[in-house]
Amino acid sequence: MKTRVLSGVFLLLVMGSALFLGGWYLFFLCLFISLFGLFELYRVFKIEKSVLGIVGYSTTILYYVALLSDNDKLMALAVILGLMGTMTAYVITFPKYIASQVMCCIFGVMYVSVMLSYIYRTRTGIDGIYVVWLIFVSSWVSDTFAYFTGVLFGKHRMTPKLSPKKSIEGAVGGTLISTIVGAVYGYFVSGYMSEVISFPALTFAIASFAGALLSIVGDLAASAIKRNYEIKDYGRLIPGHGGILDRFDSVIFTAPAVFWAVYIINIFM
Repeated sequence: MKTRVLSGVFLLLVMGSALFLGGWYLFFLCLFISLFGLFELYRVFKIEKSVLGIVGYSTTILYYVALLSDNDKLMALAVILGLMGTMTAYVITFPKYIASQVMCCIFGVMYVSVMLSYIYRTRTGIDGIYVVWLIFVSSWVSDTFAYFTGVLFGKHRMTPKLSPKKSIEGAVGGTLISTIVGAVYGYFVSGYMSEVISFPALTFAIASFAGALLSIVGDLAASAIKRNYEIKDYGRLIPGHGGILDRFDSVIFTAPAVFWAVYIINIFM
């Protein structure tokens, strides 16, 4: 428990300072998290040190370079080139790899690298220094209170075969608390924000709600992969927590959820 707490505090300090400072610090931290998370996922699929893995890592780097331009077309091009590169490697090395490994290569880029890049995209957007925290409010806050709510009131199992300890009551409690925290946070920072985002308290509450709901899916999706491949943790990079994917499994979903929720809400409000 001591090791888990200490590593958790260290992770919060690193991530918190990166979110606050933004810039190159956050960019390279997100790139590192994406690459290492991709390595962990590829290790499950047994392609982490293969030519397919190299294509995946290269695609991630190319995508992040395109990310600096903030040009959606260039980012899409990076992913398409990655897909072409993956299929080229498949053809050249045939029959060394089976089709499922090839599909996992480009899936990993989308699932880990592209999804996690939304942390950086959110931070560099309008009022990003305030909005980006919602990614973790709707992920880690939701997860924490879902646990306590589940312990106190949990009676109905949500996914008995996949995650027997998670309850419907816990999910409701975690989502509700996350939404409230998002609303309160939006209210207090609204005075410091530009007027581009209308009704920050309401916008942040809805974004936190959407993020919290999808964080449950993100958590369970990562667990499903581990169950399929019969592994306990994705890695040991974070003592007491496991690997990058063990700690950021829900963030993978909350990052794009918050980004697009705020964007869409702002269009209609």
